[in-house]
Amino acid sequence: MAKAATPKAAPAAKKAPVAKKAAPAKAAATKAPAAQKAAPAKAAATKSASIKAPVAKLQAKGQAGRVAQVIGAVVDVDFDGDLPKILNALETMNGTNRLILEVAQHLGENSVRCIAMDTTEGLVRGQDVYDTGSPITVPVGDETLGRIMNVIGEPVDEAGPVVTKSRRAIHQDAPAYVDQSTEAQILVTGIKVVDLLAPYARGGKIGLFGGAGVGKTVLIQELINNVAKAHGGYSVFAGVGERTREGNDLYHEMIESGVNKDPHEHGGSTEGSKCALVFGQMNEPPGARARVALSGLTIAEHFRDQGQDVLFFVDNIFRFTQAGSEVSALLGRIPSAVGYQPTLATDMGQMQERITSTHKGSITSVQAI
Repeated sequence: MAKAATPKAAPAAKKAPVAKKAAPAKAAATKAPAAQKAAPAKAAATKSASIKAPVAKLQAKGQAGRVAQVIGAVVDVDFDGDLPKILNALETMNGTNRLILEVAQHLGENSVRCIAMDTTEGLVRGQDVYDTGSPITVPVGDETLGRIMNVIGEPVDEAGPVVTKSRRAIHQDAPAYVDQSTEAQILVTGIKVVDLLAPYARGGKIGLFGGAGVGKTVLIQELINNVAKAHGGYSVFAGVGERTREGNDLYHEMIESGVNKDPHEHGGSTEGSKCALVFGQMNEPPGARARVALSGLTIAEHFRDQGQDVLFFVDNIFRFTQAGSEVSALLGRIPSAVGYQPTLATDMGQMQERITSTHKGSITSVQAI
């Protein structure tokens, strides 16, 4: 029995080294594909890092969320931690473009509903979104004069970035009663029929009522030209939901008349320009059209606080109301009379209360309707 047991044990002993050798071979085989897989993974990581480089910079500004659903201009974003505040700006990348979302509603404990300031075509579920920790901000200062910007303060005139010393949030409180000026003065426009028959009050609000094509925009252009040349004052033009062609014509006419300097001919410099332009035209999403007037007003407020008497033009204020109605419908609010948003009086009042004279300077607003 002992002899029979010995031969059986011997093969087992011989097989043991084979098993030991097989194990490293198997490990090597496992390691080799892993190494092969690691190389593409590393390359992919490098590639994605290069694509997401702009987003990576934004990550430090606030906590990250993920896109939950996209329905047209409305984007829902999920957050694991604290939710961003209402009206905060969220940033993400849509392809190579920076996309700003403004928080409009809190849905439950970990989700917010946002309005996009640009097209959402190309967004995907699960995409990273970062909270900036503040509302939408725009550049303010003399560097904005002679430039065309969009609702988030990015230049659209292909003349390089707008480099300013400071930026300002587009949502601001109206000046307190004690800061407002009560003096009644006439703003000399240089248009004789206006100054004689219907003079404009400095720091007041003027409505230009008229149908399509009767000359509202032409009158605004004349006012900008006269105020810039006769008084050396600054103007801010907010194009809200109007034709892109009109904005393009206005820009070139201002350069031809000498109100603005062409940044393309002066190496990006617009020194000597008198008017800043902010556009959110009719091809823009409703979120941009509903906020572009506030972006222009914010630039005008900065000049007023620096002691300037500013002219603020809005063409067309009805499009501002119309965009607010669209945004309200997208958010599922019950409409009020004639389909307008239930917050119409609040939305309009918040903007109009900011257009006023203070002890430092004044904003006189001319609004085409």
